[in-house]
Amino acid sequence: MKRMEKKIAKKAAEKTGQPAEKKKDEKEKKPAYKPAEGARQKIIIRVADTNLDADRKVGRAIMEVKGVGPMFANAVANVCGFKEKLIKELADDEIKKLEDILASPSKYGIPAWMLNRRGDPQTGEDRHLIVSNLDFARTMDINEMKKLKTYKGVRHASGLPVRGQRTRSSFRIKGRTVGVQRKKEEPAKAGAGAKKEEKK
Repeated sequence: MKRMEKKIAKKAAEKTGQPAEKKKDEKEKKPAYKPAEGARQKIIIRVADTNLDADRKVGRAIMEVKGVGPMFANAVANVCGFKEKLIKELADDEIKKLEDILASPSKYGIPAWMLNRRGDPQTGEDRHLIVSNLDFARTMDINEMKKLKTYKGVRHASGLPVRGQRTRSSFRIKGRTVGVQRKKEEPAKAGAGAKKEEKK
């Protein structure tokens, strides 16, 4: 009955050109997605070959750079002098200073124990590597271990875990490991069983 009433009211409204009145108990349909009012565009600033969110403070934003963790980021933010500023508020010379601190932190008084490459095997210096330098140093170290045929190098070369994990159930690469195979029943034994049945 209600459907019929709605249809009649709708047709009457179409004839008169006025919208049909909605009942009080009927709920208005809300749109599924309403965009936020005054939606801001994300501003990106490039520091040390990395895109940083410009709406974050310096200490939090530089943690996006590969090779910079929370402790090191906090130290850099304290040393640079503009810890409370947002990245978008920095001038060009301040961004250059920030990049210089990230590249060579020991010049600015950051302690050696915070650096990620202390006692570099080639130079013996304490350095901090970020972004592509960090990736390059890691690959070179692995290649060096492979060349010297150390235990870790052999494990890297064969694609097995390096740090003493178990390999019975984990790291089973398809096509490489062979599972347990059941023995097939031999035909001679099957024939012997049939003879015993005949004797009974």
